[in-house]
Amino acid sequence: MSVRISPLGWGTAVVAVLGLVVGRWLGWLEAAAVGAALAAVLVVSGLMVLGRSRFGVVLDLADRRVRVGERAVGRVEVRNAGRRRSLPARIELPVGSSVAELGVPGLAPGASHDELFAVPTSRRAVVVVGPVRSVRGDPFGLVRRSVRWTSPVELFVHPLTVGLTGSGSGVLRDLEGQSTRDLSDSDLSFHALRDYVAGDDRRYIHWRTTARRGSLMVKQFEDTRRTQTVIALATDPRDYADDDEFELAVSVVASLAVHTIREQRDIAVLAGPGALRVQTPPLLLDDCARLTQAEGGAGAALLGRRVARETPDVSVAILVTGSAVDDATLRLGARHVPTGTRTVVVRCRRGAEVAVRTQGTLSMATAGALSDLPRMLRRVVA
Repeated sequence: MSVRISPLGWGTAVVAVLGLVVGRWLGWLEAAAVGAALAAVLVVSGLMVLGRSRFGVVLDLADRRVRVGERAVGRVEVRNAGRRRSLPARIELPVGSSVAELGVPGLAPGASHDELFAVPTSRRAVVVVGPVRSVRGDPFGLVRRSVRWTSPVELFVHPLTVGLTGSGSGVLRDLEGQSTRDLSDSDLSFHALRDYVAGDDRRYIHWRTTARRGSLMVKQFEDTRRTQTVIALATDPRDYADDDEFELAVSVVASLAVHTIREQRDIAVLAGPGALRVQTPPLLLDDCARLTQAEGGAGAALLGRRVARETPDVSVAILVTGSAVDDATLRLGARHVPTGTRTVVVRCRRGAEVAVRTQGTLSMATAGALSDLPRMLRRVVA
C-alpha cells in the first residue's frame, strides 16, 4: 500500500499554511479563511482515502507468448474477500507504457467481477502487464492511495518467422561425417597409408600392406566434424535505414535459428550484449523479443571479430545487418571470421530484390522481405 500526495495537494497545503500564518500575524481575516478552507479540504481528502478493501485479485493472460499481429487477451478477476459489501472501486492495470482504468462495482461478500482486456501486439516486444492496483482518491486529485494486488506478468510478442524446411539444407546441413583437409591419426574418414613412426597407435597398422612391403604401414585419416552454426546480428542503429528494417533482420535471425534448433544442430546466436538462449525455440524467441538497437552496439564491421572471439570453432557463420552498410564494410567484417568458415552475409533491405554473390567461402546476399529468405538460401547454396 502506498499513499501519495499530488503536486496539487502539496501546493494546497502550502497555501493553507501561508493563509493561516499570514491571517494570524496580520489579522487578515480573508487570508485566514482561505487557509482554513483549504486545510479542511485536505482533511476531507485524507479521510476519503481511509479504509481497507479486502480483495482477491487474479491476473490471467490467455497466452504468454504470441506472434506479432496475433490477438492477446487477458482477464482481471476481482473478488470481495471481506465480510461486508465492498464499495465501488477503481482498478489500474499497467500495460506496457500505458495504464488502463477498470471500474469495479460494489460486491457482496464472496462475489466477483471480471474484466477482459486486450494487449496491443503490432510490434515485437516484451510487454509488462500489471501489477493490478486498486486506487482510492478524492475528487480534487489531492491525495491518492493505491494497493498492489498482483505481480507483473510478461507477455512475449515474438517476431514473425518463416519455415525453411528443405530450403537451407545446403548451408545449414549437418556436416557430421564430411571430411576436412586436416589430417588425423584416428578418425572415421580414411585418407591414405604412411610409414610407421615410433609412437603411432598399433591398432591402425595396415597388416596386409606391411606384409607386402616388408615395413610397417599405418592408416592416416581426415578429420570429420559436426557443424557449429553461428548467427550474429548487428544492433548498431547506424546499420539500418529505419526500425522496420531492423525488425526484418530480427525475423531473419529468428527464422534461421529456429530451423537450426529444430534440426538438432549446434548453434550459437550472438545479438545484443550476449548470446541468446538456444535450448528450445520458445526460449530463443523470448530473447529475440527483447532485442533492441543500441548506440555502441556491435555493427557489421565488428561481427566477424565477435564470432571469432566467442565461437572460434564455428563452421558456418551467418552475419545479418541492414542496408546502410556498404560492401567494403561487410567484407571487412567477414574477413575476421575464422579461416575456412562458410560465411554468409545477409543484408536486409525492405523491398529489394533477392541478390546473391559468392566468392570462395563468402556469400553476400540481400533479402527484401521475410518471405524471400527460403529463395535466398537456395541461391546461396546453388
